Amino acid sequence: FTLDRLIRQRGRDLRLRKLDQQNAVKIVNHLIDSLLEFLKNNDDQPFFREVSVLTSGSYYEMVKINKPNEFDIMLKLKVPRLVLSELEEYQGLFYKINLFKATQTEIQHFLLEDERTVSATKIKAEINLTNSPAVTLEFKPKEKVDDLMSVDIVPTLEVPQGWPQAARAGLNIDKWLGKKCRRQFVRRNLKDDAKGMYLFSESWRISFSHIEKEMMQYHGNKKTCCESHSNKCCRKLCMRLLKCVIEGLKQQYPRELEPLCSYHGKTAFFHVLSDRVQDALWSPGQLSVSFMKLFGYFERCALNGSLPHFFVREHNLFSPPAFPKRALVFLTNALREQRELGLPVLKVPKIKKSSKKKKKKNYNNK
Repeated sequence: FTLDRLIRQRGRDLRLRKLDQQNAVKIVNHLIDSLLEFLKNNDDQPFFREVSVLTSGSYYEMVKINKPNEFDIMLKLKVPRLVLSELEEYQGLFYKINLFKATQTEIQHFLLEDERTVSATKIKAEINLTNSPAVTLEFKPKEKVDDLMSVDIVPTLEVPQGWPQAARAGLNIDKWLGKKCRRQFVRRNLKDDAKGMYLFSESWRISFSHIEKEMMQYHGNKKTCCESHSNKCCRKLCMRLLKCVIEGLKQQYPRELEPLCSYHGKTAFFHVLSDRVQDALWSPGQLSVSFMKLFGYFERCALNGSLPHFFVREHNLFSPPAFPKRALVFLTNALREQRELGLPVLKVPKIKKSSKKKKKKNYNNK
């Protein structure tokens, strides 16, 4: 296999089967309808009665790989007017949320003692979340008992106010999607999801997943991009291939690369799109070149220890404590070896005849 042939072959293999997609979406839509019906008739907690659903994540962005078995749903909670206060030590991505004025509505049960601060921990506790911004439902379809499907449900607040200052310098899409598109995005209301973990326990993370979904959908420099077969591009296929690399490395080294996730790849992808803006650079015939440009950028980000959040540029996704230095060194060396060996992680693994375990490499000492 030449590298070009390997990239093209793996790209074809990553496409989802139409029938699998249809069956999975049918199940998830039924789950959403059932969940909304349950919450609507929930007498124990009236606060959750008037929720609405926003779909997000790789499946709805059309960059899911292998199987349509993971879905993300934002459960938007109805709240009165809110005010954000930035937690400065987290570079503009995390905030404390207060009510604009005191209220006697159902949200009062999820406030701190000051009766103004919306408690992320109380809302997470109500839906049994622990150290995670989402609750994950896992189930097996009857027709395919070996396949496990999962749906992440993220409690989300909508804040009808302008973007905070930290986010206004980001979203570098003027030359890619256009200044008009950027203005429209910036006018959108903010979404905030509960995020405790290693942060201040009552912190909320601002989410741009609803905008990321549109950026993926309308990804061309020209509006005609991907409208017909003659106008196809390879942008999303490059993203799928990078996801394949990330997932493959995480499967090989789950402990060493525990902090790594597909969002790191998506962020690098957006940065490259905002730099290589012309549709002609992403023609299907340019797949190998385009993917290696993306891979090279991701590797340089790891090497330099700098991957700025696409919307909040001051927030470095490759900085501690979210991404420890040891894990970053390991990732840098793993990516370098992949490049030098011709991306073996993209090769479809063959069934091993020997039961001997392959010794893991220690990249930390390199």
